[in-house]
Amino acid sequence: MKLIFEKSVSGRQGFKLPESDVAVQTKIADKYLRQADATLPEVSELDVVRHFTQLSQMNFSVDANLYPLGSCTMKYNPKYTEKVAAMPGFCDLHPLLPQLKGGERYVQGALEVLYDSERWLSEITGMKAFTMQPLAGAHGELTGIMLMAAYHKAKGNKKKYIIIPDSAHGTNPASAAVAGYQIISVASDKKGGMDIEKLKAVLTDEVAGLMMTCPDTHGVFNSQVSEIAKLIHSVDGIMYYDGANLNATMGRCRPGDIGFDVVHVNLHKTFGTPHGGGGPGSGPVGVGEKLERFLPISRIVKRNDGMLVLDYNYPDSIGYIASFYGNFGIILRAYAYMILLGSDGLKATSDHAVLNANYVAARLKKYYQLAFDRICMHECLFSALKQTERGVHAIDIAKYLIDQRIHPPTVYFPLTVKEAIMIEPTETESKETMDVFIEAMVEADALSRSNPELFHDLPKTMPISRPDETRAAREMNVNFFALKA
Repeated sequence: MKLIFEKSVSGRQGFKLPESDVAVQTKIADKYLRQADATLPEVSELDVVRHFTQLSQMNFSVDANLYPLGSCTMKYNPKYTEKVAAMPGFCDLHPLLPQLKGGERYVQGALEVLYDSERWLSEITGMKAFTMQPLAGAHGELTGIMLMAAYHKAKGNKKKYIIIPDSAHGTNPASAAVAGYQIISVASDKKGGMDIEKLKAVLTDEVAGLMMTCPDTHGVFNSQVSEIAKLIHSVDGIMYYDGANLNATMGRCRPGDIGFDVVHVNLHKTFGTPHGGGGPGSGPVGVGEKLERFLPISRIVKRNDGMLVLDYNYPDSIGYIASFYGNFGIILRAYAYMILLGSDGLKATSDHAVLNANYVAARLKKYYQLAFDRICMHECLFSALKQTERGVHAIDIAKYLIDQRIHPPTVYFPLTVKEAIMIEPTETESKETMDVFIEAMVEADALSRSNPELFHDLPKTMPISRPDETRAAREMNVNFFALKA
């Protein structure tokens, strides 16, 4: 088959290029050729528009619905930062420009965004330096563990293990294992924090470090964190801070000040950048002084004349973690977010996140069992064990909320709490919105008493009600019409 490429020229009629210039000779085997013309439906434009508009209305969106979504923090994304990211002076730049001779002078604005972001994040977290390269939180985790490994290799340390609390995000042990370490899991105590006595029992000279989320996925800030850091440092281990929950403490407590040596920050969780569908992501990594020389290259430095340039002269660097300089469009949004809020605004962000979570906890603890009945941080963790006695499980409550046009909170995580319901309203939700969610949760509890069988057919308002979720995960079918049938 011979294909002719056509080209239109602005202001002129379309014309065909000479066949000899662009013809592509392709031979398709007869067995792959259609034996009859394709039968395509003829649909009016109005029907097509209505079809796709209705599909879009079936989607949940943080612009239209409440997302009390625990571990993912589906936070509202300010439209202001989207406008900044679309500015031609940023989005029209070619990433190779800084590497060309004299090219730095054309990208000083972009390099300044990266340079300032590194320093602002260093100030927020108490770290000495940052790299903006990692393209996701999990990518940042792996980068941090690689920095840890480089440190131990340079010192000649023989280290095999990384300690991780049982309440950790699943990416923590995965990142450590990918980097070649064996995992030691330490159970939580009755207050929700990692049990320090059990930590002492497994601590040896072969421990490379400890990965810790603080506050953790129980919504608990471990008051013994500084003592834990001293224990890890006593065997020359590295304290790794999973920054997933930094929005609970930002401006109030710096990881570097309480003993952490390396930090990753999820920009979508703390700094209002887009998230969902697997990306786009950004997981910058910060380090204390003893890990700085291992940071990825290139690094952005300021010359004596004030020019920002790329510096590759770091012989102990772990090398490249990602192409170029990180997910620049996402970093730019976070940069604009930090400028917009300023120091006081960032502190207020944390204050409101904690206030909102505790408000929800106080309102709902009469109806649902609090996993840890204490002041929480950015999220409150309930268990649906009371409702389970009536035949209604956490997943049933999640399905009920869908019919109320509320995205379900995270259920069945962390695994340390049976029938877990993790609620994280974030700082962006108003009291009025949270009251709507709280009333829906109260109504769900009341229905679990009066009509528990009702839950088993929910949701009623969605094209799909209760699929076999195990089978759906194993045999994914994304054909809308097939599912609807």
